[in-house]
Amino acid sequence: MNLLNDRYQVIRTLGAGGFGETFLAEDSYMPSKRRCVVKQLRPIQNNPQIYQLVKDRFEREAAILETLGGGSDQIPALYAYFEADGQFYLVQEWVEGDTLTVKLQQGLFSEIAVQELLVNLLPVLEYVHGKYIVHRDIKPDNIILRHRDGKPVLIDFGAVRESMGTVMNSQGNPTSSIVIGTPGFMPSEQAAGRPVYSSDLYSLGMTAIYLLTGRQPQQIETDPQTAEIMWRQYASHISPMMADILDSAIAYHPRDRYPTARAMLDALQSIANLVNPIPPTQPFVNQSPVVSIPSPPTIPVTPPPINQNTNRNGFVIGSLIAGGLIGASVIISQVLKPSQPIAQTTPTPTETSSPTTSQIPETPVSSPSPIQQETSIPQASVTPTFSNSTNTYTTPSENPTANNYSWLSQRLVTDEDLAGKDGYELDIMRNWIFAIHGRQFDTPGLQDYFNNQPWYQPIYSPKKFPNKLLTSLEQRNVDYIAQYQDRYNLRYFKK
Repeated sequence: MNLLNDRYQVIRTLGAGGFGETFLAEDSYMPSKRRCVVKQLRPIQNNPQIYQLVKDRFEREAAILETLGGGSDQIPALYAYFEADGQFYLVQEWVEGDTLTVKLQQGLFSEIAVQELLVNLLPVLEYVHGKYIVHRDIKPDNIILRHRDGKPVLIDFGAVRESMGTVMNSQGNPTSSIVIGTPGFMPSEQAAGRPVYSSDLYSLGMTAIYLLTGRQPQQIETDPQTAEIMWRQYASHISPMMADILDSAIAYHPRDRYPTARAMLDALQSIANLVNPIPPTQPFVNQSPVVSIPSPPTIPVTPPPINQNTNRNGFVIGSLIAGGLIGASVIISQVLKPSQPIAQTTPTPTETSSPTTSQIPETPVSSPSPIQQETSIPQASVTPTFSNSTNTYTTPSENPTANNYSWLSQRLVTDEDLAGKDGYELDIMRNWIFAIHGRQFDTPGLQDYFNNQPWYQPIYSPKKFPNKLLTSLEQRNVDYIAQYQDRYNLRYFKK
């Protein structure tokens, strides 16, 4: 085969599907002839009218992949992307390792091996969801155990493939004609085109069950009344606590699942605490430890934070050291320590989640944006908060939390949604719809606000922004909010 883009020499084909092919290639521009993965993507409809739209969406999703790969060593780095002969190409890091499907051929995974896998993957999902992204295709084929360190690597995000399915509907508006995901591993709301954060947790839970039982999801019966997946009969060696965690992850309705990846991670670490506790002086690091699966585990544990009070002393219970079967000694020390203020929000409680849940944004802005799901906002996200009575707001440095308006891509806005909001917040809501599609702004205040959003990827200048990126629903919401602002003279920024 000739060089792709006059640069990448194909070594062999790694896979093929309805969207294109994937190749292992060498980069002829690099002295080392660095190996890489080249993904060829073909639009499903050869329509010149939507080609530019597909190209725009492809570029936007490629920019997101670049950001994700640059922030985690368990997501392949994006080296380049290009377009040639009406087809689109991604060039990504080549991860040497085996997929979970290949590893399963060596035998079923033990409970401890699955715990290790989940503890290493959930921080990656927490990071991804913190960028307002839902993976949408987590399954054994899309998780690689890297040879050099045993870490699981998450590959093949669904949003880029979805951009290839862009078509025009009967009203002449662009829409996606495909649902990203794998039957059996994706939940019902995702199959309906409305994924949420916990959709990824469902897929991860089904992947874990597959590794424990060796059975594809279609080979496991479901309760005809509750839709509960009856997998436990095929994994009688699993502890009840571990089984409960997986059942919570794969609950039929999103409200019955863990609300965040952090909540599921905390539940898993509570099991590890009972067996192999880590001293509370050892902080949790948001990078997965190096593990070897299915070798004997070392599962990191995050101790629950201690609620402190300025009028009380804090107690630290030392370690209990067992000496064979003879006895044990307990060392208890009391430490006087002033309390530190802890900024927190109150997450939606679930019966199965740990008391400590992570704080992540409310809704992602993958394409299409998932439906709103109640979660907390990450402490790292720095955005303004609004006053309902005046056109003033708290600066980002003073308050790290704010509302999220991704639901504006999911349903029509009403007067009830807008009532009580000032001109500043209404301006943010209206322009949020443009920002999630990569638009930049001439107004410094708006640009500064969105620059502080972790998900924001500025791609288009205001004059070059293609309005066709907005769905018909999004455009209607933009117009509705603008009319509402004009009706009540509620504008903070000048037109």
